[in-house]
Parts: sequence; structure tokens; C-alpha cells
Amino acid sequence: MTSNVIRFDCRPRGDGGPLVVVPYIDGVPLTALIDTFEIAAEMQPAGDVYGGLIPEFFRFGPMKEHFFGRSTNAMGPKTPVLGCECGEWGCWPLMADITTTADFVVWDAFEQPHRQTREYTAFGPFQFDRGQYDAALLALTAAIASGEA
Repeated sequence: MTSNVIRFDCRPRGDGGPLVVVPYIDGVPLTALIDTFEIAAEMQPAGDVYGGLIPEFFRFGPMKEHFFGRSTNAMGPKTPVLGCECGEWGCWPLMADITTTADFVVWDAFEQPHRQTREYTAFGPFQFDRGQYDAALLALTAAIASGEA
């Protein structure tokens, strides 16, 4: 399996509000990737229903821990990688299993917990080189600490 490249975009919400974190995979926002998948699968609702995570609003803990799958068991063992477009992650989250090894980080087994019948087997998995993933999280942590992207 070839490795994907991840980065975390961190910028103030459109209304000048708090910082919003959106993962980008191979240069494409995860919000766009999941929209394309759900629309193609004829899921309803689909398209423009997901948004980034807002660390200031929720107790995710450090983003480094969160994106290693260790910050919350609020909705079971999976980790929210996106929230709802409204800003509330629990409203319409995209959840994933995050597995880490010394060499790789893998996101797979995606689900929308409010629509258990949805099938996401064909979405992902995304495999990231551990060094590249760690560097992306370090950049995210610095952006959050400075309050800007």
C-alpha cells in the first residue's frame, strides 16, 4: 500500500471565530473526499454536511493525542476526524479507527454513527508515513498554540 500525505489545515472559522482543523489527504480536504464518496453512494443527506473540528469548543485534549486516537471515547472507540458543518462535532461526526505503529498511521473503518446502515468500506483506508504524520501534527500543534494557521 502506498502512503498518503496528510496535513492539518488550521484557520479561523469563516465568521472570524475559533480555529477549525480540517485534515487534508494528498492535498484534498477530507470534507471534499467524504462529500464525493457519499454523493456517489447516493447517501442522504450528503454534500456540505461535514466541517472541521474546533479544539476550543471541545475537550479533545492535545490534538497530537486526538489524532493518534487517544483523546476521547465519547462515541465509542473510534475517533472523530470531522465534525458537523455547524461546528458541533457530536451532531454529525465522521469517525475512524486510527491505528499507529512505529512506521505508519492508518485511518480506516470510517462510520457515521447517526446512520449505522451507511457502508464506508470502500472509503479509505488512508495510510500515512509515521514521520510525515508526526511532522504534520507538530505543525498543527504550533498553529493552535499561536492561534493562527
